[in-house]
Amino acid sequence: MCRNIKTLRPPAIPEEATEEEIRAAALQYVRKVSGFRAPAAHNQEVFDRAVAEIAEATARLLDGLEVRGAASARV
Repeated sequence: MCRNIKTLRPPAIPEEATEEEIRAAALQYVRKVSGFRAPAAHNQEVFDRAVAEIAEATARLLDGLEVRGAASARV
């Protein structure tokens, strides 16, 4: 579905994902699901809230993943 969202965990990327990378993935997801690249003014708040919530959920997911064989966990 979201072909432009890249994998954000090692070893797919050499280091832990940055907040910027996590937010970019969340934004891409919300754009795809909503069908809006940029929402109208009356939808901006709900659009931005969804991006923030998905970014937070993504960070929690990455924090909780245990990648077998990885040198260290995400801090």
